[in-house]
Amino acid sequence: MNPAMWISKTGVQAQDAKLQAIANNLANVNTVGFKRDRVMFEDLFYQVDQQPGAQTADNTVSNGTQLGNGTHIVGTQKVFTNGSLQTTSQPLDVAISGSGFLQVLRPDGQPAYTRAGQLQVNQNGVLTNAQGLPLVPQITVPNNATALTIGENGMVSATVPGTTAPTELGQLTLTTFVNPAGLQALGENLFSETGASGAPNEGVPGTGAFGKLKQGALEGSNVQVVEEMVDMIAAQRTYEMNTKVLSAADNMLQYLSQAAR
Repeated sequence: MNPAMWISKTGVQAQDAKLQAIANNLANVNTVGFKRDRVMFEDLFYQVDQQPGAQTADNTVSNGTQLGNGTHIVGTQKVFTNGSLQTTSQPLDVAISGSGFLQVLRPDGQPAYTRAGQLQVNQNGVLTNAQGLPLVPQITVPNNATALTIGENGMVSATVPGTTAPTELGQLTLTTFVNPAGLQALGENLFSETGASGAPNEGVPGTGAFGKLKQGALEGSNVQVVEEMVDMIAAQRTYEMNTKVLSAADNMLQYLSQAAR
């Protein structure tokens, strides 16, 4: 295969992957707590015909001859910048302002972490996320409780009949990671710990590096539509240029084949 055709093929594959990431970002522009993805690339190995710094016949130093072999994906990365806060005035909606994740327990007993604070109470009175997974630490809300309050520090309290002062039901905590970009995205607004993310660090909201909780609000997606559209146009143009190189290299091979007859 013509080296130019191979190189342009890697370019086409790279831009196709970038378009897929952009499409996913745009599809989740209204997903609560969603964090945009970005695709990272690196150039492939080089064919070195002459080493840089080599002495030439006329005793000068050569810059060398290095021919690249295209590009490939290094990986994708979640960008954990904060999304804008949207006021909902719903008592069970909680937004995280700053760093940290709410922890939930999956059916297999493994923990997962989320920025989506659309909480609800299940049939047993347990506070859960939108998918029905119980929060960790577990908080149970009495059936007759009213005026549920979630403080900035994560303290959950409610008014129970027969008492005048609010009753504390439990403490919500937040979990941070040294490298949140290393978390594994599970879908359903959930992430899990990996070796790249580092160990979870749990603490009280509003203390140290932990963010605060805001009741009656939700954190929106951090996808910027205009930025994604600009990236999409750039990726589309780059894709087109790579296909033109494919076409040009194919025409050159056809010309060479005809000339050799």
